[in-house]
Amino acid sequence: MYIFRIIITSFASIIVLFLLTKIMGNKQISQFNMFDYINSITIGSIAAEMATSETPDFLDPLIAMIVYTVVVVAIAYITNKSLELRRFFTGKSLILFDNGILYRQNFSKSKLDMNEFLMECRLAGYFDLSQVQTAVMEENGKISFLPKSSDRPATPSDLNISPKQDKVMYSLILDGKIMHKNLAAIGKDENWLKKQLDMNKAKKIDEIFLALCDEYDNFTIYNSTDKPYKNDIFQ
Repeated sequence: MYIFRIIITSFASIIVLFLLTKIMGNKQISQFNMFDYINSITIGSIAAEMATSETPDFLDPLIAMIVYTVVVVAIAYITNKSLELRRFFTGKSLILFDNGILYRQNFSKSKLDMNEFLMECRLAGYFDLSQVQTAVMEENGKISFLPKSSDRPATPSDLNISPKQDKVMYSLILDGKIMHKNLAAIGKDENWLKKQLDMNKAKKIDEIFLALCDEYDNFTIYNSTDKPYKNDIFQ
């Protein structure tokens, strides 16, 4: 009987969480500000308590979840109306680096050290800090980078050309397995795929890690290796 009650209350908590999430709005984890993060953890903890509590009454945690949701929705409303309250609840963006200068005070406020900052630079594609004009810590904890104009990639409009529109790349082989639905989506079959593999002098299909193709028949193979990278400077 106890197990049956746990099952029922677990399903109930999932349904309530789903409905409350729809009310609060869908956000990815990376889009959470500090206030969203705290509330999501709290509401999740209450839902878990409601599902596993030994007491048969789950009305109290349900009311608590609803109260938290009302508070979140109310704060979202007032922060849309007031810039001061928005900065108080969600924080504000901080300039970490600008025009060759690192701002220590903002690094301290962001709880970010230099190694973490340089890692974020590399993740954004900037292995040379001199290519960056400005780096900003956003409210959700992500860092935005403004490249220097001289290092910004030239766009087609800069060159006065009109390139052909890029198309979505379809995964045709993934971890040694043929993705038949994607193959059919671009109007191809296995015979065409095998011809492409022969043209690229590819190995057996089960040895291919990834193969991509777009609607223009641009076919690309990516191999993998178990050998370690010889010059791993980030170890």
